[in-house]
Amino acid sequence: MSGRRIFIKNSAFTIAGSLLAGVNASGRGQRYLKITNDADEEAFWEEVRMQFPLTHARTYFNNGSIGPSPYPVLEAVRLKMEELNALGEYKGHEDSRKPIAEFVKVPYHEISLTHNTTEGINIIAAGLPLKRGDEVIMTSHEHAGNALPWLNQKKLKGFKIKVFTPADTAEDNLNLINDLITEKTRVIAVPHITCTTGHLLPVQQIAELAHDKKIWVFYDGAHAAGSIALDLKKIGCDFYASCGHKWLLGPSGTGFLYVREEMFDVVQAGFIGAYSDTGWEITEERQMLSGYVPDAHRYDYGTQSAALSNGLKTAVAFINEIGMPRVESYSRGLTTLLRNNLANLGGDLDILTPEEEISRSTMVTFRLPDMNYRDFGKLASENKFRIRLVPESKLNAIRISTHIYNNKNEIENFTALVVKAMKG
Repeated sequence: MSGRRIFIKNSAFTIAGSLLAGVNASGRGQRYLKITNDADEEAFWEEVRMQFPLTHARTYFNNGSIGPSPYPVLEAVRLKMEELNALGEYKGHEDSRKPIAEFVKVPYHEISLTHNTTEGINIIAAGLPLKRGDEVIMTSHEHAGNALPWLNQKKLKGFKIKVFTPADTAEDNLNLINDLITEKTRVIAVPHITCTTGHLLPVQQIAELAHDKKIWVFYDGAHAAGSIALDLKKIGCDFYASCGHKWLLGPSGTGFLYVREEMFDVVQAGFIGAYSDTGWEITEERQMLSGYVPDAHRYDYGTQSAALSNGLKTAVAFINEIGMPRVESYSRGLTTLLRNNLANLGGDLDILTPEEEISRSTMVTFRLPDMNYRDFGKLASENKFRIRLVPESKLNAIRISTHIYNNKNEIENFTALVVKAMKG
């Protein structure tokens, strides 16, 4: 770390105007323009923490639901909104398309800008040519945002959904999927990382297995973008949807959908608008849509928020300044520490997140032996911890998700709370 200096500058974010350093934010700290550190790792991450308006009155362990944005992102949104209203303009939402494409290592023309992960999932679920008798493979640990679009299309089109419950190892999960595949299987539509337990599925191997059998592959990446380094070309999927408001630390109302170029004419664009088309005419004599643009822009349409897009672009730049490998290593280190702490408590404490390192990410989910999960949630709240309860899949569990604004002391304090709860 010696000599390491990270500067977060206006030029890095291409924000109109200048960010205001040293301005108090509701008494919760200061807005910083740069993060610098020459040697001390702990001091470095503390400076990162000071970029966020998060209150110090409690510990935030629910990044898996929403990731608070750092000051540069908030300023980017505000300043762009002021600029647009000062000039009476509305364009600029396209500005985040290229940074997102570079962040996930795909060509610019394969990225569609959406408002959230669920929108991207609906585009794929509705747009694929599925029919009665076809089969789609999913997990029993789906977020509503992935479950409902496919269930809705199942209801409308009559295809069948086959389900497996994620296992503790990558090899077992690959075998579970393989066992469900038949000649009628058309799609594997599973989370990259489950929202329930933080299972990290072997996505590259799943894609290889599927493509060998001419099966399309879609991944719900809501919990992956910004928590682990992504290379969607290496993963090999056909479609990938994610959002800006979790580990990317961007504004709510932002997201993206990756569609592999070869799939443009397979996935029908069900909703289109200005710039989705190659030409149109509607007169008394002629009503015509000539076709769709030859890129993923066909799937996004209408007026979008240039201010939110500027915030998303800034969020990507913020993470890139720190370095995605470093972000991932730090966040994984925190959840590994927590998982190890919980495992060392013994008793009947039930850790649902896999022990296998390649099968877990930046979340830890567990159950206490003699305490209802909702009672623990109340206890955690009273002790100033913001956590997530997991009633989904009838797990009735407790989920902790960490990011770059958390630290080891918070992990140790939370472990102490668990110990207190177990002692009654």
